Amino acid sequence: MKKVMRGVGATVAMGAIVALAACAPPSDDDSSASSSDGAVSASAATSAADFGGLDALVAAAKKEGTLNTIALPDTWANYGAIKAAFTKKYGIKIVSDQPDGASQDEINAVKTEKGRSSAPDVLDMGGAVTLANTAQYAPYQVSTWADIPDSQKDSTGLWVNDYGGYMSIGYDSKKFPAVTKTSDLLGAKFKNSVALNGDPTQAGAAFGGVAMASLANGGSADDISKGVDFFKQLKAAGNFVPVQASAATIKSGETPVVFDWDYLNAAEVSENPNWKVVVPEGAVLGSYYNQAINKDAPHPAAARLWEEFLYSDEGQNLWLAGGARPVRMDAMTKSSTIDAAAAAKLPAVSGTPVFLTTDQTAAATKVLTADWAKAIG
Repeated sequence: MKKVMRGVGATVAMGAIVALAACAPPSDDDSSASSSDGAVSASAATSAADFGGLDALVAAAKKEGTLNTIALPDTWANYGAIKAAFTKKYGIKIVSDQPDGASQDEINAVKTEKGRSSAPDVLDMGGAVTLANTAQYAPYQVSTWADIPDSQKDSTGLWVNDYGGYMSIGYDSKKFPAVTKTSDLLGAKFKNSVALNGDPTQAGAAFGGVAMASLANGGSADDISKGVDFFKQLKAAGNFVPVQASAATIKSGETPVVFDWDYLNAAEVSENPNWKVVVPEGAVLGSYYNQAINKDAPHPAAARLWEEFLYSDEGQNLWLAGGARPVRMDAMTKSSTIDAAAAAKLPAVSGTPVFLTTDQTAAATKVLTADWAKAIG
């Protein structure tokens, strides 16, 4: 699966050992220095125009030659193809650290690796972790900025929604009866079978799983406690598996029932044709991940070029090819630049979607911080 589903939204753990070369600070001749023509330094650029245009940004990024990413598993939202396409297009090497991490791990890495050439350049996180750490980001507005709704970006570009989906239940239909609602999972046939994609106090996908369970069990966007209660019942029934679900644990049978984003659960069908994905009616929880640039990125030009690529038609369609709904989907549909075939394959969703507001996400985070460990142990 991917990043433990980053940051209440998802995240990733940093490696404990760092090579000596990686510990060195960025060289003095990288593009963070001001250019001779007076253009702003790469680390201070808030748009491609600050470089003198996109071509100049590409040149500066190529000079740096490397991009450090974190918590981007190849199987998560088609990131394997996205990274390969970026490298092929620009010749920039991507160093991918801790691919199965969570959002909070990304922020931890930004802080612990500060000043080192191994620090993450770019971040892809869930909502709660994103909003709690805005002091760590550099503002940047991509060339397609106008296509992104105001409600899905910070006005200065500190963070921007990138792709999203709906929380779902994936399960092996050969082993279990049909699942249509979360309460089905409390039955005896689901002993030692139900898992989340991470710890909901740190990982976005897991956070979403608890929030969806709350909507399905009498809670609301303002009250996630019903979701905590549901998982407490699930544990008491002996059905909850305290293991981070992943493609490996699904394949091994360790986690045959998983709460995860629909695009991640749908990806498992290629490995197991019996894998079914359901978005319970009346509990349709939608969420977007967020992009941000580390303000102390060791490769500031490459970081900004990465953002330009992700929000281009090519990058957005690559996310769509992975089953994730790109933030520019509406605008691209209107302009006929969307991959219509990929869009037609998206899982069906019935009911009115719920998207947590900033305040609701903050309130839910407080509840989880206070009660999750007590409920699950």
